[in-house]
Amino acid sequence: MWQRGSGISNKLYSLDTLSFDIKNVDSNSPTDMRILIVDDSDTTRRIIRAIVESHEWTICGEANSGWAGVSQFEVLRPNLVIVDLAMPGLNGLEVAKRMSTLNPRVPVILFTVLDLEGLEGPAREAGVSAVVSKAQAWDLVRIIENAAAKVGKSNQWLLQ
Repeated sequence: MWQRGSGISNKLYSLDTLSFDIKNVDSNSPTDMRILIVDDSDTTRRIIRAIVESHEWTICGEANSGWAGVSQFEVLRPNLVIVDLAMPGLNGLEVAKRMSTLNPRVPVILFTVLDLEGLEGPAREAGVSAVVSKAQAWDLVRIIENAAAKVGKSNQWLLQ
C-alpha cells in the first residue's frame, strides 16, 4: 500500500491523504464540477453517475472506450475525469497520458478493480492524480469534494 504523506508534495497518495496536489486556488469561489466518466462497463458508469449526481455535481459526458473518452475530453472540456484502468483498446493509463498532454491542469482519477500495488509509478507518469479501487467506490466522493473545494471561478487547476 502507498504510504501516508504529510503536507503538499508531488507524491501520489492513497485515499487516506490528499488525492492530488493543488496550490494557490481561491477555495471560496463558486464551483461547477463538470465530470467526464470513461469506462467500458455500463454498470460502472451508472454507479459513478449515481454517486456523482447524489452530490449535485454535473456529469458533462460519458464514454465507453478510451478513444471516445479522449475525444469527449477535447470537446466537453471537463474539469475532472474518472477513467477505468482496464479497457480494451486504449487503457486508462494511455487515456490519462493523452488527456494530460491536452490539458495537464485537469485531474484524472483512475478507477480500477485491479490491485493498486505497483500502480503508483506508472499512474504518476501518465498524469493520473488519484487512484481509487472500485471496491471502495464511495471514496470518489472525498476526492471530488477535495477537487470542488479547490476549483476557482475560472475552473483552472494549478497542480504542483
